[in-house]
Formats: sequence, structure tokens, C-alpha cells
Amino acid sequence: MSRKYFGTDGIRGLANRVITPELALKVGQAAGIVFQRGDHRHRVVIGKDTRLSGYMIEYALVSGFASVGIDVMILGPVPTPAVAMLARSMRADLGVMISASHNPYEDNGIKLFGPDGYKLSDEVEAEIEALLGQDLSSKLAASSELGRAKRFDDVQARYIEYAKRTLPRNVSLDGLRIVIDCANGAAYKVAPQALWELGAEVFSIGCEPNGVNINRDVGSTAPAALSAKVREMRADIGIALDGDADRVLIVDEHGHLVDGDQLMALVATNWKEEGQLARPGIVATVMSNLGLERYLGGIGLALERVAVGDRYVLERMREGGYNVGGEQSGHIILSDHTTTGDGLVAAMQVLSVVQKKRKPVSEVCHLFEPLPQILKNVRVRKSVLERAPVVKSIDAARERLGAGGRLLIRPSGTEAVIRVMGEGDDRALVESVVDSVCDALHGAAA
Repeated sequence: MSRKYFGTDGIRGLANRVITPELALKVGQAAGIVFQRGDHRHRVVIGKDTRLSGYMIEYALVSGFASVGIDVMILGPVPTPAVAMLARSMRADLGVMISASHNPYEDNGIKLFGPDGYKLSDEVEAEIEALLGQDLSSKLAASSELGRAKRFDDVQARYIEYAKRTLPRNVSLDGLRIVIDCANGAAYKVAPQALWELGAEVFSIGCEPNGVNINRDVGSTAPAALSAKVREMRADIGIALDGDADRVLIVDEHGHLVDGDQLMALVATNWKEEGQLARPGIVATVMSNLGLERYLGGIGLALERVAVGDRYVLERMREGGYNVGGEQSGHIILSDHTTTGDGLVAAMQVLSVVQKKRKPVSEVCHLFEPLPQILKNVRVRKSVLERAPVVKSIDAARERLGAGGRLLIRPSGTEAVIRVMGEGDDRALVESVVDSVCDALHGAAA
């Protein structure tokens, strides 16, 4: 069946236009019905980031779940990985995160996790989606069987302790000056506190959410503020999370950006040295740089590529028995510790290597030279990809790049945008190839 609501990362859209109270209530009812498995009293945990619309969606979801007999545990603002962790530890039947991740505050979304803390499969999402179009009045609970709702106030402390325990007890961050940028999002309390408890001197930015400033000029999608703060404070490292804290980027002591590819290379190398790699390789997406693939090959590790989306990375990790994977954008999945991307846990792994090596971050986190990679977004509908001039342009571009380069054409899963990425050893050639495809897309849409 076609997917009207679910995209690559749950349901996402403009708050109060796409993500309405009516839709949220129906999602609560549909998900609650699908996850009623057995005779026990069912329950769900619901977390959110700091968007103004989170209140509206939260209460609508609570009503939806309660109306089909599901008890609700309300977590308040917590990172997405905290919801996944708490769904398991609190023995819930499912978990819900209200967030649009790195999008601006006007958007919001609903992410669902199963009782094992993993994002739902396409098949389970299809079950929920099918119910969204139905009249569910016959499936509502009897008056005596309605769900109850309870707010929990200690979940942030639980998550902090969980994150700290992903490091050996003898690892301390003493002596490190760290700038943490929480994007005015879900981790604004837990991330600075966790780093401070581990002994670091912590300087925080993006930790004053007001409902409408999430991801605004801060966070992993806008690292300029972090770079400037690292230089100002003469810090050893900067850490940038996104709105729901499931992704991370690093800034070195010079204010230079370190992306997810370098972070995956660092963790994979360290875990290989420590004998922690479950398989001789990692999983990443088609967006990861060829430089990463060549570096890993040089140390005897493979790079398995999957479609864009951390859910696809995780699916391949589980199928192949890998315990390191992620995306260039900073979704790092370390399955020994987490069931989804966790920006804080990934950052702690980087910090532990920095402490182990006793070298500057610019050295520790620079393991390979990335090949020139050009990414441009063209705001057109994906149907233009089927037009003959566009097909011809793409074929010609791939021929020009040859076997030593890559061209990736990817429609966005959440908006009417086509992403054109080219990669190769010759930057001028890559730019020319990408521009030629973008021009063809614009021309076909005119």
C-alpha cells in the first residue's frame, strides 16, 4: 500500500496543518490497537523535544492511547534515544517521541518504537497506517477499561546514568574543556549535566529553549555558533546535537567541523584495537564519503552501504551482526549500547578516545582526507526524474565521473526536494557534473 503518513523517520510535517491534534489522537488509537498483544495491562511512554506544538500533540496522543485502554507514562522533554531506552527499561509496549529532529520549530513529528526500543518495521507501520483511514469507534475501550496517564519526573536522571554507564568506570573527562550545543532541544538539561558529572569543564550554548528557537542558528545543522564558542573559550572540543539529540557532530580545538564519517572511522578503529568490533566492518549510507570507504579498506574493514535513513543502517546492522554504523550527518548507532542513534553516547565514545590518546581532537578525529563531495538540493517534485532530458543528463554525468567517482540522485522523503550528490578526486569535475544535473532538473520542471 502507498504510505500517506509515514516517511523514512515516522510521521512529520507542519504542526497544526499536517501534524494536527486529530491526527495525533488517531495515531495514538491506531498504534495502541496494533500493540495490544496479550491480556496484560498495556502501556506506552511518550517523550518530546522542546517545540511549542509538543504540548498540543502530547495531550492528543495521551487521549488517543487512553481511549483504547493504554496507560500512558509521560516523560516530558527527553532525547529520542532516551525514549527508546525507557520503553525497554519501563517494560512498555511501545514508545513515542514527539519531534521533527533537525527541522525548524514550525514542524513536528511522531516517531514510534517497539517494546524492544527499535523503530518499527515497514510492516508494522503499514498496519498502523491502514487503521488511520478507518472508523475506530468500535475498537474504543469500555468506560471501565480506559487508560490512565502519569507524568514521571526522574527520567532525565535515569538517562544520564544510562549514558554514563556506556563508558568504563575508570574513564574520566577530567581536564577537558567542552562546549556543548544542545540546539535548544531535547538534551538541553541531560547533556551538559552528564558531561559535568564525568569531570569535564562544560560550557553550554543552545540550552535555553523557548518553544520556537529549536535548531535556530544552533545545533548540528548550524555549527558556526559552536565553532565560534570553542575558539572563544579555548576549549578542547565542541559537541553539537540536533533537536532530539539522536545525531552529533564534533568541532575540534580550532573550530573545524568533524562529520559523522570521521566519527565512525574513529570508533571503528578504536573498537578494532580494543577487540570490540563484532564484525570486521561497519554499516553506513550511500552518502558516506569514498574517503571513509578507502580508509576502512586500508585497515582491513569493510563498508556496507544502505539507503539514507538510520533505520536502514540499523536493519543491516542487525541482519549482519555489525555493532557500529551511522550516517555522515551524525546519526551514529553503537548497538552494544543503543537501539537507535544517540548523539550523547556517540560523543562520549569520541571523548574516551581523546582521553586515551592524550592528543588534540584535530589529530584524533582526522583519520582520512575526504574526497571532494558536492551536494545540492533542487526544489522540484521527484516525478521530473522520469523525464527524458533528466535521464539523459544523469547518464552523461555518471559517464563523465567514471569508475573513480559517484553520483547519487535522491528524492527527499519529507519534502519536494531532489538531492544531487557527486563525488570524485577532481573537485572541478564533480562541481561541473552536479551543476549539469541540477540544471536539467530545473529545466524539466519549468
